[in-house]
Formats: sequence, C-alpha cells, structure tokens
Amino acid sequence: MSVHSALEELARYRARNKRASQEVFEEGTLILQKNGHKKMGDEVWDFLEQLALAAIDVGRLEVADQCLRQLSDKFPQSPRVNCLAGIRLEASEPPEAALKYYSDLLEADPTNVAVWKRRISVLRRMGQTEEVISELSQYLDTFYTDIEGWLELADIYACCNQYDCSLQALSHALLLAPQNPVYALQFAETAYTAGDLPLSLKMFLMVIDMTDGDETECLSESTPLGITVRAWYGVKLCTRRMSQDPQLVTTSASGTSPPRHAAILDELATERLRVAYSSAGKKGDIAQGRGIVFSWVASP
Repeated sequence: MSVHSALEELARYRARNKRASQEVFEEGTLILQKNGHKKMGDEVWDFLEQLALAAIDVGRLEVADQCLRQLSDKFPQSPRVNCLAGIRLEASEPPEAALKYYSDLLEADPTNVAVWKRRISVLRRMGQTEEVISELSQYLDTFYTDIEGWLELADIYACCNQYDCSLQALSHALLLAPQNPVYALQFAETAYTAGDLPLSLKMFLMVIDMTDGDETECLSESTPLGITVRAWYGVKLCTRRMSQDPQLVTTSASGTSPPRHAAILDELATERLRVAYSSAGKKGDIAQGRGIVFSWVASP
C-alpha cells in the first residue's frame, strides 16, 4: 500500500470513528517509516493520536511512546495528551498507578471529563463497585447530559442485580434521547428482568412504534426487521407470561396500567414474528431458524 492510500484510509477511519486497531497500526507505521506524516500539516496530530491508541491496543508500546513524545512536545500539559498518556500507563503499570495518575490530574483540573471517565473505568476494572457507583453518580451530577455515563451506570446496577436502580439510570438516558429505540429496548428488557411486565410491554410497543416501517405503511403490509423483531419477541414473552400467571398483569412496581387487550397483542406478536421469519429475498435472511420460531410462537 502506498503512503497516500494509507493516509486516505486512516482519514476514513477517523471520520467514521472506527477503531480497527490492527489495520491502523500497520498503515500508520508504514507512514511513520516513510516520513509521510511530515507532509500532513495540522492533521498529523490527529494521526499520531490515532496511531498511539492503535499501538497500545496491539501491544506495541514503543510506537505509542514515539507518538506520545511528539504530541507532548507540541502540546505540553494538554488535557487530551495527558489522558492518552494515562491510557498508555494503564497498558503497562498496575491499576493503582493509573488511578493515582488520574487522581492527580483531576486534582489540578476537576472538569477534565476524559480523565474522570478513565478513572471510573479503572475503578470498575479493579472491582470496586461501590466506589464506581459513587464516583459515576458524582460525575453525572456535574455532567448530566452524558448519555454514555447513564448507560454505564445502568449496566453497573444491572450487573449487581439492582434492576430498579438500573431502570432509573436508563430513564435519564431516555429523557436525554427520547427518540433512540436502542435505549428504549434496553429499558424494556431491563423492566422485563425486573418483573415489571406491564412497563416492559409498554416499552416494547414503544420501540415497535419507533421502528416498524413507514408511518404511511399499513402494519399488515410491513415486514419486521432488526430491532423491531427483537421488540416483537419481547411483546410475545410479556403476553405469554401474563397468560400463564394473571397476577403478573397487575403487578407493576412502576404503577403502569395493565394492558387491556393482552390476548390480542399476543396474537399480533405471533403474526408479526411469523411474517418476519417467512419473508423472501433480501429481507428473508432472518428466516434461517423459522421452524424453531414457528414452533415457539405456536406453543402456549
């Protein structure tokens, strides 16, 4: 590969925010060896940061150090370069050393978001769950609009089987991004695990409303795909459990009203899943396990 082609490829990776560490390392070292980075102008700094992260990922720390030296010389005391140096430290030193490094940086600049998040990441890797929750909660009190932070907090609570707390964290993510069906689906699945079936069913139906085809297209004419199929599975699971245990219909920690037509929703979910696994052509890739699915949706 020529230097010009490698530069273009790395630029595409950066534009798409794609990590591709092995490819970036191979193409980046080619550019370094042929001094192609000296002709990049101001883009060279983004390139060096990209290559440093890739080199850390593949274990070539000497290349990462080479990139870091150039970045530190150009941007002394840069918060971004300091964070990159911390990631480099994590690759070769005990987590306690990285934790102290990040703590010192935060003491000097408490508003350094990237360093604060790296510190939380190290704490979680060390298994200090209570401290992680406390630190992340404090971070989110300061930077409320960080959706990734709320999702991380929800995941930590879910890993501890604290599903009600996980739902509270997810509700903040939904408040910040109400039209994101992925977050709504995660909320629905967490509510299902928590045993709040009315709430779970409501959220699964919300995901379907967000994702199932064009607004002008009749439901019977559309073919469920991707995340919509997963949501219909959720509807089917909720209605099936409600039919097996009627008490679950009125059991809702969130106070969500029970569905008025659970049996009809069950029939609709069955029909939608049959359509999804019966479709032909390109849309029929999902139909590989149709026999198993048909047997499952038909069973009581």
